[in-house]
Amino acid sequence: MGPDATSPLNLVDLDSLLDDEERAIRDTVRELGVDRLRPHITEWFEAGTVPARDLAKQFGELGLLGMHLNGYGCAGTSVVAYGMACHELEAVDSGVRSLVSVQGSLAMFAIHRFGSEQHKEHWLPRMAAGDAIGCFGLTEADAGSDPSSMRTSARRLGAGDDADWIIDGSKLWITNGTVADVAVVWARTGDGVRGFVVPTDTPGFTAREIGHKLSLRASVTAELVLDGVRLPADAMLPAARGLGGPLSCLNEARLGIVFGALGAARDSLETAIAYAGERQVFDKPLSGYQLTQAKLADMTAELGTGMLLAVHLGRLKEAGSLAPAQVSLGKLNNVRAALKIARECRTILGASGITAEYAPLRHANNLESVLTYEGTTEVHQLVVGQALTGQSAFR
Repeated sequence: MGPDATSPLNLVDLDSLLDDEERAIRDTVRELGVDRLRPHITEWFEAGTVPARDLAKQFGELGLLGMHLNGYGCAGTSVVAYGMACHELEAVDSGVRSLVSVQGSLAMFAIHRFGSEQHKEHWLPRMAAGDAIGCFGLTEADAGSDPSSMRTSARRLGAGDDADWIIDGSKLWITNGTVADVAVVWARTGDGVRGFVVPTDTPGFTAREIGHKLSLRASVTAELVLDGVRLPADAMLPAARGLGGPLSCLNEARLGIVFGALGAARDSLETAIAYAGERQVFDKPLSGYQLTQAKLADMTAELGTGMLLAVHLGRLKEAGSLAPAQVSLGKLNNVRAALKIARECRTILGASGITAEYAPLRHANNLESVLTYEGTTEVHQLVVGQALTGQSAFR
């Protein structure tokens, strides 16, 4: 059977690159989106909130939380299966995908990769089931693209390795912050940057939701404040030392974004194709005009090449050969392409495109955040530039 021209990803025969399990997971998440998420997403976006705990339970029941991790209640799927799940979730809304990314690829991954056996056994099964929600505290008001300038600090309360820790500082733009049961917080110590597992009911820990957002409205975004938070010695992640720890977590999550952002683009494009086929202009469908077809063709080419890149990077990660600069290349290319597609699709919808009835402008608003978080466009350009030239332009 030949590709269906109305399904843009069929033109690159994406299905032929996926195995049976990956296709089944994609279809299951797509069904979840259609049945349980899409009917409510406009309401959540307009209200500026999302039922995070309810969604976490639903995602946990499907095995989506930390799905690419092994053991401790995690499904242990392929990287590409995780990517396709992100793709389908972001086809609904970037905020929904962000909840899953932060839970699985930041908070859970940090504990899975760097935590003690006690950390893993206590938190990961509950987080995989959606019974506990995590957040990831790295970014600060004055330490975004340059996390080495963070001011949050942790000091020993006494001498010896068994002494308690006291953490002081704040973190900003933290997804899941006000609904989290546990925060992975990165802080300066006398031994460099270290990570800490912080139960959010610890005295001195507070979270304040950030309101009045124009982007990622169907997502919980918070400021975390740690005022004399006292933790036992074993709260520190033992296997993470220096900025390599949190940066490796970001690379883990960025791969989901490489797939996910194109979900928003695909949904925008499918919406524009359907609308153009129904909208009559000068006695024929809008889709019958050369300018419209040129737009649709160009966007399909961008979407298809982006998905081929995403799957290729996913396979490299599965083989253990994915380099950080390649992840940066994927995020740089695919998020920019997705944002461009969403904006262009809005133009095809005309005045109807500014209403909540159609998704492209909501996707474009969300993608403005995705363009910035987990590495801005400029940061990823410099990472790729350093890989090409051998010269660091960061300082």
